[in-house]
Amino acid sequence: MQAALDLIGDFSVAQPTLMMSVLVFCAVSTLAFGIMAAMRVRGAVRRRTADILIGGAARSRHDEHSLATAGRKAAQALIDYTTRHYASVSEGSQQQLRRRMIQAGFLDPRAPVFFFLARIVLAVAPALLVFAAFPLLFPSSVKMFWPAVWIAGMTGYFTPNIVVNRRIGARRIEHRSGFPDFMDLLVVCANAGLSMEAALTRVGRELADSYPSLSANIYMATLEIRAGRTLSEALEHFGERLGLEEARSFATLLQQSEEFGSNLSDALRVYSDDMRHKRLSSAEEKAHGLPAKLSVPLMLCVFPVVIIVIMLPVFVRLKLG
Repeated sequence: MQAALDLIGDFSVAQPTLMMSVLVFCAVSTLAFGIMAAMRVRGAVRRRTADILIGGAARSRHDEHSLATAGRKAAQALIDYTTRHYASVSEGSQQQLRRRMIQAGFLDPRAPVFFFLARIVLAVAPALLVFAAFPLLFPSSVKMFWPAVWIAGMTGYFTPNIVVNRRIGARRIEHRSGFPDFMDLLVVCANAGLSMEAALTRVGRELADSYPSLSANIYMATLEIRAGRTLSEALEHFGERLGLEEARSFATLLQQSEEFGSNLSDALRVYSDDMRHKRLSSAEEKAHGLPAKLSVPLMLCVFPVVIIVIMLPVFVRLKLG
């Protein structure tokens, strides 16, 4: 490196005019290449824009005949047909199914439609699979062919309902466990002087890690309040989404406190203490019911072994005697 620098220095001292010409040539060449590159990039952008504006319609016509587009159209047609079939169901059944979907955590408006589709697909697919595979696997069991097909179809038909019920049960346990903590934090926020909307927002953020489902429902209640619903309506919908009688009672409590002008902090504190008492009473009830539940496995598993251990020496002595 040092030798190259010494050579350039000697050359510039010996031929200063030639050195200046080389530097000017390099500068002009760099500038020219930079301008050409910028113009090339700009031309490419223009060509792409022209392709989008001009060739968009052609590509759209080409995409209309593609397999993916045909599949999307078929799926949409199936969803529309199921939606029309679902609309023919009674209004009470529709509302009940929507409520169950919301309580299970499926907030998409098309969730009941997908529920119907899943139930139909899971009823037909296992039945066809058993219909095709049963003669190959069990050729001698002819009498069990149609019962097996029927059992497979009915199992698939009731599977979505079982999944929804399990999700509702799991979420309800989480809501029931977190509701007393929600009430305690709400009392603290109310004592601190926060409004009900600000208190709900704060409590929802605090419960996000421990009870994510409860936090999401609280956030939806705050969104309804911001959208223009009254506090009573938002909390009533909040109780319906949770599926807890405690949440509905909480909405009624706030509505009555607002109507009669009572102190909100005192009402929340009394209701929170009542919730804690109910939680403790539920735990005590489960603890008192445990001996009765243990009696069946004790009678079936432990007592026969104890009787055998006690009577075996007597039996052996009688046999040997």
